[in-house]
Amino acid sequence: MTHTEFVYVIYIATAPEKLWEALTSSEYTEKYFFGSSIKSDWQEGSEITYSRNGHVSDYGKIIKCEPFQELSFTWTYVGDGWEGKQPSKVTFQLKPLDATVKLTLRHENLQPGDLVDKDDTFEGLNNGWPAILSNLKSLLETGKTLPAVSI
Repeated sequence: MTHTEFVYVIYIATAPEKLWEALTSSEYTEKYFFGSSIKSDWQEGSEITYSRNGHVSDYGKIIKCEPFQELSFTWTYVGDGWEGKQPSKVTFQLKPLDATVKLTLRHENLQPGDLVDKDDTFEGLNNGWPAILSNLKSLLETGKTLPAVSI
């Protein structure tokens, strides 16, 4: 079976402005995204990078940036063997629902190996993104991230 996209929806008790800040600020990403800092000027066509321990781990170009509504960018994971080929695409859509925000993550143009059929790992986008977004939800709702998990 061939998968070309992964979609994950989560509801977070927060304001769109706070969620947007958490998606675009290293102050937050370092806490919920496996220690990753994020960098961009948030202009369409600009670069976006995620770095861990001072080294770029993922990078891309901003496709769409509508604060508090939608953020979309190309995505290349350093070292996955796909550098120089067509990157995948990540989109975060924020939809306010009273005191809650529906966050939809869509990761498109996936390659073989991007999805991992195991339930005891963070390997693969289908395992990593739910862990990252659950950690984000916990951070915004409680002020704390989830306890570290060893798998």
